[in-house]
Formats: sequence, structure tokens, C-alpha cells
Amino acid sequence: MKALITGSSGYIGGSFINQYKDKYIFERFSLTTKKLKNIDLKSIDAVLHCAALVHQKIEHSYEEYYKINVEYPVRLAKLAKQNGVKQFVFISSIAVYGDENKLLFENRVCNPVSHYGKSKLEAEKQLLTLNDEDFIVSIIRPPMVYGKDAPGNIDTLVKLVKKVPIIPLDKINNRRSFIYIGNLCHLIDEVIKQNKSGIFLASDDKPLSTTRLIELIAKGLDKKVYLIKIPFFETLLKLLKPSFHKRLYGSLEVDNTLTKQKLNLKNPYSAEDDIRFMIHGEK
Repeated sequence: MKALITGSSGYIGGSFINQYKDKYIFERFSLTTKKLKNIDLKSIDAVLHCAALVHQKIEHSYEEYYKINVEYPVRLAKLAKQNGVKQFVFISSIAVYGDENKLLFENRVCNPVSHYGKSKLEAEKQLLTLNDEDFIVSIIRPPMVYGKDAPGNIDTLVKLVKKVPIIPLDKINNRRSFIYIGNLCHLIDEVIKQNKSGIFLASDDKPLSTTRLIELIAKGLDKKVYLIKIPFFETLLKLLKPSFHKRLYGSLEVDNTLTKQKLNLKNPYSAEDDIRFMIHGEK
């Protein structure tokens, strides 16, 4: 099968190419170096669209998010359909649900609050109008993706555990869902292999508390850390760093039962494997 990947230099696109280089013939496409009108889609079986304008420290305007996250993939999908491509896989985000501290599942009503989330949801809606028997549109919504060399908050925790022997984050009983890059790539491959349309929610099998995540990171590093609970630390952090407090103490739990049933899906990696591979890489 021949697949065209956008965002191939990014973490998800690059990881998928590396993991399945012996299974697919890959074509890479970048809007920064090529124009859509010049792309040859006639021999392509599936398009995996990973390119996106993601969250930034400095928030862009919605118009900028719309241009890159909506107009670009919709134009590409229309061209793909016109040229006989059979499937378009769009990497979306759980940001489409908004920041509600509630259980997330495939059919939950979406209420995005960020420009990024709003643009991803609008792209989903427009792309799904193109879906028919001859052109399959597949939407994948992952939570935070982690793995070896992945950017994000988990890498920040790894650096913290490496440097600090005493961490005041004991007895945090939140529930946060993540997706290991190997499990996400497996899901993408199954969606393409089974030629399934619709919305799919990616997640590792079990959510983790911040405390348990730190314990697994310390185990993966073979490092002794002491987790303690300091009175008023959480309150102080909430006042001074509310966004950081939310990531450490808040819950964001995914239930992707419907996705697993639809694809007969089993994640190939467990939580302890995931954390160890994130730190050391897969041998």
C-alpha cells in the first residue's frame, strides 16, 4: 500500500513512518516546500494527515489556526478524492471536547475552548461531509502523546525526577489518559488496514494519576525518589500557576471502548513498557 504522509517531520508522522517502513511505501509532503496543486495523488491509496498548527506559548489568531488546520486538510482531502485516493486519515485531538473535567468518549458532545480545539473540530466536520463508499474519512482523536524524544509535559516530569530526589506530589488521586506513540501508530495502522470510517478515540488501556506516573518514571530511571505531601502546596500552586496545577492535579480520562470494539483493537504496549520505552527507547 502506498501512503502519503503530511507532517512527516513531526513526532507522530515520523514515528509512523519509522514503525511501518517495511509495510507501506511512503510519500512525504510538506506545505512549506510544495504546493498542493503540484502533488501527484494518482498512485496513493491512503493519506495520513498529521500536519497541524498546535498549541503555542504565544497564541495565534483563530484565522491562522483555521488556515492551517481546516483549509489545508480539507483542500487536500478534496484533491485526494478527485484523484481516486481511497482513504483520508485525519489526526485530530481530544482538544475538540474542551477542558471539562468529565469522562471523554467517542459520542460525547464537543465544546472546544481553544483556537486549536475549535479548528480541529471544524476540520472534522468538513472532512466528514466528504465521506462515502468510495472515499473513507477516518478521524483519530489522541490525548497527550508520549514516547522517546516526544515533546510535552511527561518529558518535563522525567527531567524533574532525574534532578529532584524529594517531590511534593504524593497522594494525588486524579485520572489522566495518555497514549504511547507505539499504541497510537498501531491504531492508525488498524484504521487504514480495516478501511474504517468515522471517529476513533486513542488511549492507553488505563489512566494514571500524577503520583503513579512519577513512580513509574522513577522505576524506569532506576532512581529512588521520595514522594511527600506538603500542606497548602496544591493551594499555592493553584494560585501562582493555575495551568500547571491543572495538568498535575486535574483529571482528563478517556474511555475508547467503542473504538476498541469497532476495530477489535488491543494495545500492544502496557503502561510499564510505555514508560520504560519513553525513557530508554525500544530495543
